[in-house]
Amino acid sequence: MLKRLLFVVMLVCCLVCVSVAPAQAQATLSVDSRVHLKGVGPVRVGMTVNEAKQAAGIPLVRAENAYSEGDACYFLNAQGISGLSFMVTDGQIARVDVGRNSPIKTLSGAGIGSTEAQIQQLYPGQIVSNPHEYFENGKYLTFVPKDEADKSFRVIFETNRGRVVEYRAGKLPEVQYIEGCA
Repeated sequence: MLKRLLFVVMLVCCLVCVSVAPAQAQATLSVDSRVHLKGVGPVRVGMTVNEAKQAAGIPLVRAENAYSEGDACYFLNAQGISGLSFMVTDGQIARVDVGRNSPIKTLSGAGIGSTEAQIQQLYPGQIVSNPHEYFENGKYLTFVPKDEADKSFRVIFETNRGRVVEYRAGKLPEVQYIEGCA
């Protein structure tokens, strides 16, 4: 009886180890990671830069560009994932940016190339539409969550000629910044 019990315990331990390994492998930031109100894959808004780098499991490299403001606000690019970056303000992840040609999608399946109609269908009654600042035929489609716990977060889809060309998710006010850190 004791041998049988030990065998069962060992078998359960082996099964737990096997089932945990794939979950850890999936925790790495990848092209299959999904954007949500508070981050993408394992990287969450509010994490410090070091926490985000550790959670990502891939290099997050500082991008030097005109949209940065020194150490107060800057971007990290996800190395190896086209068009994915993170805005950092005061040392913490503030938002996720998904740019042109990126394969990254939202939890609901929206992504680069989605139509304005698809965005409306994916998020019924939760999209606020405003004219785009730079695209004559563009819009900002802002997903406004209903849940009180999420009231400080948004997903903003930028469209041109009826299709999503980039989008971002994160906390207010940073998610609303049009020109990077401004």
